[in-house]
Amino acid sequence: MDLTPIRDMADAIRANVGRVIVGKETLIDRLLIAIITSGHVLLEDVPGTGKTLTAKALAVSLDCTFKRIQFTPDLLPSDLTGIHYFNQKVGEFEFRPGPLFANIVLADEINRATPRTQSSLLECMEERQLSIDGRTFALERPFLVIATQNPVENQGTFPLPEAQLDRFLFKLRMGYPDSAEAVQILKRFMDASPLEEIGPVVKREAILEAQRLYSKVAVHDDLLRYIVAVVERTRTHPDVHVGISPRGSQALLRAAQAFAALQGRAYVVPDDIKALAADVLAHRIVLRGAARTKPEATEDVVRQVLEAVPVPAEESLGAR
Repeated sequence: MDLTPIRDMADAIRANVGRVIVGKETLIDRLLIAIITSGHVLLEDVPGTGKTLTAKALAVSLDCTFKRIQFTPDLLPSDLTGIHYFNQKVGEFEFRPGPLFANIVLADEINRATPRTQSSLLECMEERQLSIDGRTFALERPFLVIATQNPVENQGTFPLPEAQLDRFLFKLRMGYPDSAEAVQILKRFMDASPLEEIGPVVKREAILEAQRLYSKVAVHDDLLRYIVAVVERTRTHPDVHVGISPRGSQALLRAAQAFAALQGRAYVVPDDIKALAADVLAHRIVLRGAARTKPEATEDVVRQVLEAVPVPAEESLGAR
């Protein structure tokens, strides 16, 4: 199977987004994995680290429609999905689609909206469709939700419930740039925003083809057992109240296949799974007791599990 088109597509998008965003190659790869696997991403970091700019640069690079929604406490589900309104000129009700009818949707500060509004995202994230006034509307593919939240300001926010966190393929952090990257950012944005200078480098059809091909990446049975062993170990960890569900193991498998495809490789290796495990699994873990208050405690649990579970030897994986 020739996965060169996916690798070339990824290279083009990395280079294009890299003209705007400095030093976030790993983050860009995770976003590409999400859109290829029809997953979604939760970006959590302090304001000003480039969350919105990254989402916009990705949308421009993919030649996809993009909508940004600023979540606030007074936001209603109909503000996202759309409404039927009475058109007096034609004398009948017409549907006015909301911002969820886009290829890439940025849900900015999602934890500032009420649980009722947050839950309106569940159907579209899981089923790629919306039910409005008894009618079902299919969403155009590709469809990617990038939600952001600020972990510092908790006053007046509504934490996402575990069931909704589980819908996100990745929970990621932007992180601060190092000194050299910070200088490069200042230079790049000194005159104007480079976002205005980039354009599409990948057609929507190429993304749809990547979504069709990535699932054919081979995964050895030993690696499937390895994923299951990692997931099951989270359920018996002493600090864990609720471990990873089967949805989490499926998400890790899909992400590993897409990760291999981005590199032009038609098979998954153990390092693919280990590289993605924390980003895919950590936000799905519910800790018990005092462990819940420790920053990055769930990532520590995933790292401990990976150290405890034996990794399949390359020799046992056989011919590819």
